[in-house]
Amino acid sequence: MVDTQIILRGVKDQKVINAMLKVPRHRFVPEELTDRAYDDMALPIGEGQTISQPYMVAVMTELLELDINHRVLEIGTGSGYQAAVLAEIVKEVYTVERIASLSERARQIVRELGYDNIFFRIGDGTLGWPEEAPFDRIIVTAAAPEIPDTLIDQLKEGGIVVAPVGSRYSQVLLKGIKKKGILTTQESVPCVFVPLVGERGWRE
Repeated sequence: MVDTQIILRGVKDQKVINAMLKVPRHRFVPEELTDRAYDDMALPIGEGQTISQPYMVAVMTELLELDINHRVLEIGTGSGYQAAVLAEIVKEVYTVERIASLSERARQIVRELGYDNIFFRIGDGTLGWPEEAPFDRIIVTAAAPEIPDTLIDQLKEGGIVVAPVGSRYSQVLLKGIKKKGILTTQESVPCVFVPLVGERGWRE
């Protein structure tokens, strides 16, 4: 998976590559899909949600420009796979999921795998996690028409946010850097994510 789907497509950050090599993706998919866990595609995990394509996980992680001291906010826990990849690299991961059953399953898996630097919240991800803000990095793993001010406000000065932004069925990854309170964005790769449903106009 790492050689053919990630390195050959241009992912170069060795920290990301090492994390993708280490995290057992098959643990995060439904049992009946274990034999497809390392395929080049997103897979359903129940409740209308998916575990992202391995390449997309690697690209989003690389765009964050992570280091060991970072505290990262993830919006959309899903299977917990992205959180585990992040946790291999950074100090702490705070992950928010609106669907309780997914959050609880992800929590169980990461605990079984020995991660103690991932913290879970069940709730509206569009509101972030204000009690733990500000964050060095924010990653949004579901699609929205725009990155809300709520999350930008919880990002440190100089921090980076990565999110899929666009219409319901077609988005592009945006990388935003906060400078003097303003988010400057640049486009990365096209993508398609499930919608992030919540308050503040994120219904699409």
